[in-house]
Amino acid sequence: MTGEINLKEIEIYSNSDNQFDSTTFASDTDNGEGEVVTQEQQDLATQNRLRKYSKKRRSGVLRYPLEALTEHTDYLQIDIEEYAALGNYTSEPGSNTRYVKGNYFGSDRAGRRSSNRLSKKPLVNAGTILLPIPSNVQDTNNVQYDTSSLNGLAAVGVKAAEDVMKIRFGSNVSPFEQLANAAGRAKTSITDGFGTNAAAANALQKFLASKAIGIFGGNVTASQLLARANGEILNPNMELLFGSPTLRNFRFNYKFTPRNEKEAQQVKLIIRAFKRNMSAQAQGGTLESGNFFLKTPNVFSLRYRTGRKNHPFLHRFKQCFLTDMSATYTGENVHATYEDGTPVSILLDLSFKELQPIYDIDYDTKPGTEAVGY
Repeated sequence: MTGEINLKEIEIYSNSDNQFDSTTFASDTDNGEGEVVTQEQQDLATQNRLRKYSKKRRSGVLRYPLEALTEHTDYLQIDIEEYAALGNYTSEPGSNTRYVKGNYFGSDRAGRRSSNRLSKKPLVNAGTILLPIPSNVQDTNNVQYDTSSLNGLAAVGVKAAEDVMKIRFGSNVSPFEQLANAAGRAKTSITDGFGTNAAAANALQKFLASKAIGIFGGNVTASQLLARANGEILNPNMELLFGSPTLRNFRFNYKFTPRNEKEAQQVKLIIRAFKRNMSAQAQGGTLESGNFFLKTPNVFSLRYRTGRKNHPFLHRFKQCFLTDMSATYTGENVHATYEDGTPVSILLDLSFKELQPIYDIDYDTKPGTEAVGY
């Protein structure tokens, strides 16, 4: 029957450990047994399943190495958290809505959770990954500055335009008188800037000549003509001006060498957790949108830790996106695996980028006041 399938089995299970809901459809057209479901009903069931799947949360702790992290060990804690949209078109600089907070009860920590209590299932939209401090620990803060030039003629023009825009109607001074005053100030500024009327006339001639040459395809400026004819140029009044803050990037490189079956399981789940939670979500959104939309991936909160406390010296992070990762399963440049297929050496490269730039007030509130700050 076109557009219809026979429903053989529907299996749905759920428990307190936030297991997945699973729905299995299988067509059975041989004997005609089972309930007949239309294509529209199937599509609706698929949409509902995806929506439920996108909202699932399975927390837990993954750790590598399996036994080496203790109460007195320095390590990197990475919390997986749901992305929180701004809800507005602008954000307040230094707002604490995106500060790293972590999950105080559910995410801890090295030495507080024995190896037999580590997660044995994939982390979904929640959870924590504990890794050693990387070999190269550094932070780089950058601010963008741009070179700006504004010659005297352009500056006078800008000032004249501002004076015209400031003309007020209905005041004691007529608009025409205000306009005449603006023109007089512009003329005075030009005369003072060029020094003499002859110099002003010469510069104006070069300006008009450069525009005329441009009509015929020439690429010559007034300053170039002045340099050729008089050996001088218009002062560009060059200055370095603040452009914008920047977003910081962090790159981590790890080499995994699983020593036993449990540690191999943790490595496999760690790689899977990064891949799964950095991926765009196929269904959902704050408006529970349809399949025309994709939901923003999860964010990662990074913290350097010492036992149960934040590291007393190393820098802090704002929440990050995992922008790219790569896993090399031939860490020794040769394909070698254990009996269960686990590679003997795996290289993992992670690149994180912070969601928001760093502002001065970030160093005045927690966690910016801790250690060296951001």
